[in-house]
Amino acid sequence: MPKLKTNRGAAKRFKFTGGGKVKRSKAHHRHILTKKTTKRKRGLRRAGTIEGADMKELRKLLPYG
Repeated sequence: MPKLKTNRGAAKRFKFTGGGKVKRSKAHHRHILTKKTTKRKRGLRRAGTIEGADMKELRKLLPYG
């Protein structure tokens, strides 16, 4: 049986936690930040998690995660 290939784009974007959840960074924090409130930008700094329906697809992209 051949080895499975990891999707390198997904590997750079997602990290697995010890409990099996997946960490991700939030969108909209790259540019055009002047019109966004400080509270909104502060919330975008924190990492989000992948839950539910997306996990099945992510397991295919990251088989060894």
